[in-house]
Amino acid sequence: MNTRNLTLMALLVSVGAALYLVIPGYGEGMKPDFMLTMMIIGIFLFPDVRSVFLLGATTGVISGLFSSFPGGFIPNIADKLITAFVVLALIILFKKSLNRLIVPTLIICVGTLLSGTVFLSIVIYMMGVNIPFGFLFATVVLPAIAMNGIVFFIIYPIIIGLLKRTSFKTALSN
Repeated sequence: MNTRNLTLMALLVSVGAALYLVIPGYGEGMKPDFMLTMMIIGIFLFPDVRSVFLLGATTGVISGLFSSFPGGFIPNIADKLITAFVVLALIILFKKSLNRLIVPTLIICVGTLLSGTVFLSIVIYMMGVNIPFGFLFATVVLPAIAMNGIVFFIIYPIIIGLLKRTSFKTALSN
């Protein structure tokens, strides 16, 4: 892992944090998790275990610090780490079909679904929050899946185009 890759990963996480801070909340103060989108883009660019762990842990801690949900720090860390490694497994599994934009978009939708489900499960069952899972899933996770899919569909080709013009060593340049 070199400094250039770390810098690009930090840039992705910081863009996700900036988007998280400027996007207004909805329904109980919840916000779409664009940090998750940037984390998954980072995993597409650097699909190795060390980078995935670093992206998942960093994104989880920053998401936890910015979380407006009561008791959201620990669930954010757990859901980002679990999601990061599941997304890595999906990327490895579908490696040959990642050149079509629809497959990475579906992977981010699955990642968002998993992240939201893990987060809500931990918050409700371990932290004792008394809001029904189905309500939160319908009002927070499903819209987040749609928003993350749309944002990814727009941003990912731009990032690919920019990285092809640079000397960054990513999975896209191999």
